[in-house]
Formats: sequence, structure tokens, C-alpha cells
Amino acid sequence: MSSRDTILRALRAASVPDEPKPAHPKGIVFENPAATFAKVLEGVGGVCVLAATIQEADTCLRELPAYRGARQIASFVPDIGASTFDCSQARRPHDLKSLDLVILPGGFAVAENAAVWVPGSALGRHRVVFAIPQHLVLIVNAGDIVHTMQDAYARAAIGRFGLFISGPSKTADIEQALVIGAHGARSCTVFVVG
Repeated sequence: MSSRDTILRALRAASVPDEPKPAHPKGIVFENPAATFAKVLEGVGGVCVLAATIQEADTCLRELPAYRGARQIASFVPDIGASTFDCSQARRPHDLKSLDLVILPGGFAVAENAAVWVPGSALGRHRVVFAIPQHLVLIVNAGDIVHTMQDAYARAAIGRFGLFISGPSKTADIEQALVIGAHGARSCTVFVVG
């Protein structure tokens, strides 16, 4: 028997006792998830508007300069905003190029990083609709703000398309200078309703 075989036999014979897996650490729990979400969103270049009702959110939306200055608006949320562009009639994603503002429903939001989960089913026919407009508005229920990404992944529909959006498009690749609206929406306003 070679020394190699002797060593391999000794390794196979040695048994390592099973150790129980460590308990998963508990994530952060914020005292006020909505307030934390708003503060973090502001830190990543977005704006958070708290509204008691969907009607109040619609009133506040109509006062936004981005909304008032928009020529082409697509709202995927009933009772919020007035659509001037019907995305369902767009045959190709390129047909969406004139969109100035898009309003999307968020499934839930994450306080720790101000991310909003947007399920693919909310994007309509063309999934790229969130990246095309100059301005993006997301609507989230206040009761649907989770504390951490651990909570978010437990809630997200795994296996189905969706995405997390945290503030407007941004990059700091070039000379480490932050550029807002680099490859997507220049502004992102999240209405937290309830």
C-alpha cells in the first residue's frame, strides 16, 4: 500500500462529529419602519411622501413638478394620476421612449435600504417600463414596509420576475462622482400610503 492510500484511508476513517447549525441571527427591527424608509430613501436620492389615503397621495402627486411637467404619463395604479399614454398599445419597448413619468405599485418596501419590490406582473407588457421614463413614482402601503432584506426575501415571490428599486438611477463609476439619472429615471418619488 502506498503512502497516498494510507493517508486517504486514515482520512476516510476519521469522523467529524455533526454540529448543529447556528441559529440565524435576528435582523434589525426599526422602531418606525416608515420613518427609517423615508430617511434612507432621501439618502439614496429619492423622495418619500407620506399620505394617509390614496386620494391624498393622488392630490400630492398632481402637485409634483415632475408630474405637472410631464407630457406622457403611464399609471399602473388605479386612482393615482391620469394616464396620457396607454402602455398596453405599445408593440415594442422602443414605443415607450416618449414616457416622461411612470407610476407603479410596489408590492412592499424595505426600511433598511429603501428598496421597493415591484413584482413583474405590475410592469405590464414591457418589463423595461421602469427604466424608460424620466421620472418614476412608486406607491407602497405603509403596512407593507419590512425591516430588512432578510424579511424581504422571505416575502418576495421567489421564482417569479420582480425587482427591487431603491431611489432614482445612479452610478458613481466615473471618478467616484455620483451621477443621478445615469441610465434610468432621474427622479424617484415613493408614496407611502396609510
